[in-house]
Amino acid sequence: MTKPIDDHFFFRYRELLDAEDNAFDELEHAAEDGDHARFDVDLAAWTKALQAKLTWLANCDYDVPTPNL
Repeated sequence: MTKPIDDHFFFRYRELLDAEDNAFDELEHAAEDGDHARFDVDLAAWTKALQAKLTWLANCDYDVPTPNL
């Protein structure tokens, strides 16, 4: 880990976590509504938000294992 865990770290992590959570909420609504077109768009948005969080953590030298799909 090269970057310290400080207020800035937690602030940025919270931003990324909130973005991921919001994207997942939209994905969940599309799934519940059976809206396949919106689901595909929301899935891409959630994947992008998740990847941004994981990339940022990797840049902070946190290795977060991801499942092999």
